[in-house]
Amino acid sequence: MPIIIELFLTFAKIGLFTFGGGYAMLSIIENICVEKKNWITHDEMMNITVIAESTPGPVAINCATFVGYKKGKLLGAIFATIGVALPSFIIIFALSMFLEGFLEITWIAHAFLGIKIAVGILILDAAIKMIKKMQKKSLQIGILLVSFVVIMLVNVLKLHVSSIMIMLLAAVVSVAFFLLNKGKRKEGQV
Repeated sequence: MPIIIELFLTFAKIGLFTFGGGYAMLSIIENICVEKKNWITHDEMMNITVIAESTPGPVAINCATFVGYKKGKLLGAIFATIGVALPSFIIIFALSMFLEGFLEITWIAHAFLGIKIAVGILILDAAIKMIKKMQKKSLQIGILLVSFVVIMLVNVLKLHVSSIMIMLLAAVVSVAFFLLNKGKRKEGQV
């Protein structure tokens, strides 16, 4: 099977059977693209996740685009991106056309409550996998713990702080430590 068709079908399956958006898809994308198909390495998946988080657009679409480009260049990126987005588009379009008040149906509303729990577990699974495979250096662990505490406080206290600002602050701290360490190494060599 040509790689562009395989990319399309793989990401269409991911898009069709994953509820909860991009973060819930990360665990499934990693399982299929890293573990089953060996299209990318785990380190590449970690990098894709960081880049996809930092760039405009949904995380899952950005991940699909990267994997597609890596395996099939521009055409692969296009087919993987369409594959991951098309099922959701078709489902939402159909629901909006035919089922006005869809979420007001009692059993549907209850089903979505269960789906919310499953989505939370998928997101937690992706986070745990990333943390397990993260380099265990004091700076990374420190940023992880401080970010976690800040996000928990923001949610518990219902503060209006953008998660993007927290990510940018973490990036600034990491770059500052890198530059400080680089300066110290240069002084030691002189």
